[in-house]
Amino acid sequence: MCIPGTALSRYINFYTDFAFKKIFGTEANKDLLISFLNGLFDLNGDDAIDDVTYLNTEQLGENIQDRRAIYGVYCKTGKGERFIVEMQKAQQDNFRDRALYYSSFAVREQGIKGSKSRPWDYRLAPVYVVGVLNFEMEGSNDKRYITRVKLKDEDNKIFSDNLNFVFLEMPKFNKNENELTTFCDKWLFVLKNLYKLEKQPAALTEGIFQKLFEVAEIASFTSDERSIYEESLKNLWDLNNCLETAERKGKEEGFAKGKVVGLEEGRVEGRVEGVQHVAKSMKQAGVPSEDIAKFTGLTLNDIDKL
Repeated sequence: MCIPGTALSRYINFYTDFAFKKIFGTEANKDLLISFLNGLFDLNGDDAIDDVTYLNTEQLGENIQDRRAIYGVYCKTGKGERFIVEMQKAQQDNFRDRALYYSSFAVREQGIKGSKSRPWDYRLAPVYVVGVLNFEMEGSNDKRYITRVKLKDEDNKIFSDNLNFVFLEMPKFNKNENELTTFCDKWLFVLKNLYKLEKQPAALTEGIFQKLFEVAEIASFTSDERSIYEESLKNLWDLNNCLETAERKGKEEGFAKGKVVGLEEGRVEGRVEGVQHVAKSMKQAGVPSEDIAKFTGLTLNDIDKL
């Protein structure tokens, strides 16, 4: 997990909600998002993304009782491709299922109500879900920091190109400035290390990075922007502290219970109590219940009972 920046940092910490939105989620800076996506998918020439239109990040279910999805960034290219870009600060249960659920909204909304004379033919534009993760995915044991997922059949042949997932496990990306060989490497390096840097690295010569460092410099913020960023940074500190405390307590409680009911059962119970401790600490720190549910996997009803 990333160690949060301090108030003395020259540039913002990408893992704050404020920084993520400012860099990737604003109309004035959409060229940063476009550059990042082109680098991530190695798009050049006619295949490159040249513009995006931001879409509503809040997706509602068909009924008021249905669970909604709130994206970090949701946009559409001129060719109709949909990109969902998420920044995840902490591990959570059923992470892969959550990614699938989120993608379903971008698929479903493409269904148009046709008429008898011109029914919808189910033609879909591709959907891409990009997760920038500040943790290693559960069950991921290799050194690969980019995981690309497509729909394939049992013979490993592509079934459809219209649903794609890309997960960036940032803790695994450990390249230094001299090892950056691709444009994607440069983007991952700057996102992971932005708050640690004192100036723009010599390896990042492209003009888009000049803009990124200008956008990310805290000294250029208005007083309102600085206040919002400092609150966002405080929330990140609180979250990391809660997670570290819960991990320690979960291990201690799991080990103690393991002596009585068996090691494996103790680990399970310790993990449950650890998650509950995280949620309780976040609630006491004033974190909204929906955010707590997002990071812990608990239901809103469970959180209300804490």
